[in-house]
Amino acid sequence: MAKERILVVDDEEDILELVRFNLDREGYRVICTTSGEKALEIAKTEFPDLIVLDLMLPGIDGLESTKLLKNDQGTRDIPIVMLTAKGEEADIVTGLELGADDYITKPFSPRILVARVRAVLRRNVKEPMEESSILRIHDLVIHPGRREVLIDGKPVQLTFTEFGILKFLARRPGWVFTRSQIVDAVRGDDYFVTDRSVDVQIVGLRKKLGPAGNYIETVRGVGYRFKE
Repeated sequence: MAKERILVVDDEEDILELVRFNLDREGYRVICTTSGEKALEIAKTEFPDLIVLDLMLPGIDGLESTKLLKNDQGTRDIPIVMLTAKGEEADIVTGLELGADDYITKPFSPRILVARVRAVLRRNVKEPMEESSILRIHDLVIHPGRREVLIDGKPVQLTFTEFGILKFLARRPGWVFTRSQIVDAVRGDDYFVTDRSVDVQIVGLRKKLGPAGNYIETVRGVGYRFKE
């Protein structure tokens, strides 16, 4: 049976109980709360293995909570699955940009929710040594173990997804990957995402990398590659 601790945050008691029941049945240890403020407090003291987070919360909403969690050294590596009625593409892109690991819209299937949670936890397992070795490309240094990127010795703050895309492409210079292949590699083949959201991630990544962003090339009609 699973032993991971999962924090569930939703201000609707019936949804909270539905998620808690299904995760508890799978063997997960579940902590529940109805507010973003309390979720931040629990995350910083209990350090759950994953957070299922509603976006439409009173006070500090889900997007702001995600931003605060991902900007905190102690909680930034906790994976987040967003669960919300806000299903527009713009909301999905915003959630991904902030560092969410998955995005499920209401109404939802409890079985799919459990499968997504299991998949995110599986992807969050420590990488093998060859995948965690440091990459050095001219003035760019990628440290997978620390999830750290340096340019000329100065740190660059990337979201979880941006870092995953950069590491994936940089480890295979010259190879061309479609958007779907990039998504499969970074988040797993059970993850739904649009071509538009991948392009948004690449644009943000290039901007943060500055001149080093030119290492990521667009291959028209196909996808992206990292310069050899």
